[in-house]
Amino acid sequence: MNIFVTGGAGFIGSHLVDQLIQDGHAVTVYDDLSSGKQEFIEHHLDNNNFTFIHADLVDTKKLIESLQGHDVVYHIAANPDVRLGAQQPVIAKKDMLAIYNLLDTMRRHDIKQIIFSSSSTVYGETPPQPLPENYGPLLPISVYGAAKLAAEGMISSFCHTFDMQGWIFRFANIVGERGTHGVIVDFIKKLRNDPKHLEILGDGKQKKPYLYVKDCVDAMLFGCQHAQDQINVLNLGCDTATQVTRIAEIVVEEMGLNDVTFSYTGGTRGWKGDVPYFQLDTTKMKKLGWTATYLSDDAVRETTKVLLDTNL
Repeated sequence: MNIFVTGGAGFIGSHLVDQLIQDGHAVTVYDDLSSGKQEFIEHHLDNNNFTFIHADLVDTKKLIESLQGHDVVYHIAANPDVRLGAQQPVIAKKDMLAIYNLLDTMRRHDIKQIIFSSSSTVYGETPPQPLPENYGPLLPISVYGAAKLAAEGMISSFCHTFDMQGWIFRFANIVGERGTHGVIVDFIKKLRNDPKHLEILGDGKQKKPYLYVKDCVDAMLFGCQHAQDQINVLNLGCDTATQVTRIAEIVVEEMGLNDVTFSYTGGTRGWKGDVPYFQLDTTKMKKLGWTATYLSDDAVRETTKVLLDTNL
């Protein structure tokens, strides 16, 4: 199968590409490298089944030229950092234009299947309960979440109007090897700079599920094989969650540090648009036959170990 992966040089996208190549598919990565890194995919550059196109999804002419001849699209490209939307909300405009360009180009080339990396942020501020996929109304509190929800709507509309099929995966917090931002990365950087003190955003009680990146990729591929509605909306997560202070403790333990003082900036959230607590209901994926390998704390610990061996 000829597979087109937008954002394939990024954190999640590059792990997806690794697995698709291993499974014997021909893969084209289309990435502007604004957040992705070519080093994440350089081990594929000599593979005849791999093509890398350094380009932007807002470049309609290049996209039309590049997408022709593919069977399916994985749309992973987007602003990867929820916090960035508060400083640069224009990023959402680009993400929404990108999904329109992609879907319209698929329509032109009669490509019928799209897989999208959405986010738990589409749910917004929610009650303290596991969230099923039919929870609503969906009212995001971050610009990032709003862009993801807009993309979901655009995918649904194109699938129904032009007889396409879509898979929308709402991710928990994804962590693991090649991670470039997020709480674990932040804590490691801070503690390398000052091994005796760690500033934690908010009150440290924020609690969320953390899903290991290889579990995420495995779940996406499994979901595509086993869910066959026209529009398939699936939560990807694990059944446990981890408090921010517990993440700090795990990082301190794995770094072998002692007598580290934690301080807190205060408030219930770490930044504008931060959802302090959520838990995804993963019943639909379980009924299909998939569950996560790592619990949330274990995903955090494994991520800390692999990231400590890198130059962040």
